[in-house]
Order: sequence, then C-alpha cells, then structure tokens
Amino acid sequence: MPGIYIHIPFCKQKCTYCDFTSFPNRLSFAEAYMACLYKEIELRGKELEKETFDTVYFGGGTPSVIDPDYIYGAVKQIKKCFHLTKDPEITIEMNPGTVNPGKIAVYKRAGIDRFSVGLQSAIDEQLEEIGRIHNVRDYLYCASLLKGENFSADVMLGLKGQTKEDVRKTVEIAAASGASHISMYALTPEDGTPIYTDYLNGELPDGDEVRELYDYGYGLLRERGFRRYEVSNFCKEGFESRHNLNYWRRGEYIGFGVSASSFFYGRRFTNTFDLDEYMKCILSGFLPVVENEEISGEDAKFEFLMLALRTSEGISAERYRAAFGSDWKSDFSTPYHKNAAYFEECGDRTRFKDEYLYVQNSILMDFLQP
Repeated sequence: MPGIYIHIPFCKQKCTYCDFTSFPNRLSFAEAYMACLYKEIELRGKELEKETFDTVYFGGGTPSVIDPDYIYGAVKQIKKCFHLTKDPEITIEMNPGTVNPGKIAVYKRAGIDRFSVGLQSAIDEQLEEIGRIHNVRDYLYCASLLKGENFSADVMLGLKGQTKEDVRKTVEIAAASGASHISMYALTPEDGTPIYTDYLNGELPDGDEVRELYDYGYGLLRERGFRRYEVSNFCKEGFESRHNLNYWRRGEYIGFGVSASSFFYGRRFTNTFDLDEYMKCILSGFLPVVENEEISGEDAKFEFLMLALRTSEGISAERYRAAFGSDWKSDFSTPYHKNAAYFEECGDRTRFKDEYLYVQNSILMDFLQP
C-alpha cells in the first residue's frame, strides 16, 4: 500500500556530512513554505483520490525545528485530501536539540505515532565534529519525553576517530533509552560537503574499518534483542518501519515539498530542488516537477531485485512473477549462478546469507545488466 513523504527543508545548522536539500538560514520562510506545501497536497489529492495510503513520513532537513502547529496542519491537510488506512503509521524525524514537551504533545495530538531521533553518536566530541547541534544529554532528555512511545534512534558509523568502544557506548545508550528501532548506517562522504575533505585527506575510517564497526554493532544489537530486517535497520519484534518497508518492496509513494521524489503508476518524478522556484510554481497553480521518467523493463526488474535483497526477507519469486510475469532466476541467470554461494533459499524467497548482507552492493553490481 502506498506511502506519503513530506520534506521539511529547514534546519538550525547544516551538518558537515549533509547532502540533503536543507536551508539553515531560511527558517523565516517556514510559514510561506508550509502554505505552499498544503496547496501541493490539495493538488495531488485530486489526482490520487481513488488511492488509499498506509504511511506518512516527515523528513528533512529537521522537521522538528519548525512550529509544531505547521506539522499539525500538514497532517490535517493530508487527512482531508487523501484516504488513509484506519491505523496509518505517521513518523516524524527529530533532532534532540530542537525538542520540548509542547512539541511532542502537538505531534501526538496530530496523530503522529512514530518518532525518528537523530542520535548519531553518544560521544559529544564526535557530535560537535560533525556539526550536530545536540549532545548526549539532549538525546536522553528527548528519549525521556518519548517514554512509552514508538521511537527509533539513528547511529552513524565511520566518524573520524571512531572506535568499537564508541560504537558500544552509542548502541548501549540507544537501546537502554527505550528505542524500539535502531538504524545503524555508514557515513557516506559526498563531494561538496565539508566532511568530504576529511575523506580525501584519509582522516576517516576506510571501508574495512567501517565493516568491522558494523559487524561489532550488529552483534551488540542482536544481543539486546534487535532483529536486523534491512542492512541498516534493526528493531524489536513488530517495530519495523512500515514506511521504509514499502520503499524496499518497491511500493508506490507520493512526495511533497522541495526536492521530494515520488514513484507512482510506474513513473518516478521529482520536485525542484530550488526553494524559491518551488514556491513560485505552487503559487502559480503548477506542480513543481522537474524530472519525470518511466521505470520499466530491465531497469524495473533490477530495481525490484536490488531493493528486495537489502532486506532479511529477500526476494519473493511469487511477487517478482506477479510484477513482471517471469522468473527472476531466469532473468538474471548468469549473475545468479555466479553468486549463488552468497544466497540462501527460504521457500519461494532468496536472500543474502547474514555474513554477506552488508557487502551486498558490490555483489549486486553483477546483476546490473547493460
């Protein structure tokens, strides 16, 4: 069932690794931006009035940096313009340095029932190094406000000088704070970000070192009852992110806001990355789409395969056949047999063996057909 993504592009300070569309110096535009976002939701609602949506996800930027009433208004507008399931999952990303009891109360009143909290590291010096505006005490305060709620904590690997002891401390604090879901992912230094200079200078852990940190963190999480259901995502039983699972199952989704991407009716389309252009388009009554392409044929098949094999459930032969009318092992016969030793079979599903899931990207390159 499809999901809804809403991009909030404002933040207090740009992190040194951030390559997302965010504007730390334009928070005064939040009111005008959200008015445009409400209008975009209305425009799309008319196109998709026959669809029913299961999840809503507020990402950024830092959604928790703006007035919480804007978030409340966005949820209200979505419920007005779209059909939601009886029990939708509604998630908001939060920076611990921007949270207070009043905001949490408004979010809950709006119907938000899942919170994604950007811990990243439990080492204050590392948080300062990467430009985060919070410290560990802020995270623990945020977690205390979310006691009893369904919340996730982010853990970042590959930071400058990061050790296994740092990872242990971070995982322990995240798990002990009450998080039911932990995302543990490797830092990807992107060209154009400040941290990319550290990468070029060899100041960040290399690929082998990051893999060791990941394997160590994976063991710690498993000991604490967190099940890995996707290469970077771990949860207590029953606390998977429904919104992200929809992505990995190549489900449909509609995105709202500057730079937001959508995948619907076999087409992927993306809004402009320019904040001013986005608002001008909406105020003129136009949808701000700048890229629009059909994903079909071999591209669609590889996308299905690549996304499914990121997860512990793997690729379902039945779902693949229903989508494409063929057998995936026949479609990818040569690369499958070349890499068969990396897979295990579970009924009609094929998945990577545990020890190869983290390095699945390099294996899947063989499946990328010209």
